[in-house]
Amino acid sequence: MTEEISRHFTPYQPKADEEYMNPKQREHFRNILNLWKADLSQDMDRTVHTMQDEVTMFADPNDRASQESDMALELRNRDRERKLIKKIDETLNKLEADEYGYCESCGVEIGLKRLEARPTATLCIDCKTLDEIREKQVAK
Repeated sequence: MTEEISRHFTPYQPKADEEYMNPKQREHFRNILNLWKADLSQDMDRTVHTMQDEVTMFADPNDRASQESDMALELRNRDRERKLIKKIDETLNKLEADEYGYCESCGVEIGLKRLEARPTATLCIDCKTLDEIREKQVAK
């Protein structure tokens, strides 16, 4: 998650006897996810306008190649952000269905701190660690 977004919310401080993923916590994460999504959408809109404004036909082939390379990199970044927005939407749907905050693999609580660091997390830290170990083994 971007640092800009994390500056816009106060970390959730649960009370000692507070139930996990109660309405207050769900609202906290709904706000974080919506803020993150809005920020990404603004960046995408800004990029589109910037690319439209900066379209210039350079006479020098090197300048033209440099511009095309910059645009290709920007488009790759925006594609990544588009995929992230889709994941945020899926996470918001889970939140509405009361399925948010629990590991998809083992069903335990993911944890508030982990979810604040990565609001779209679907695995608890133990399952994510095992998943990464498997990925490393397969990649070798």
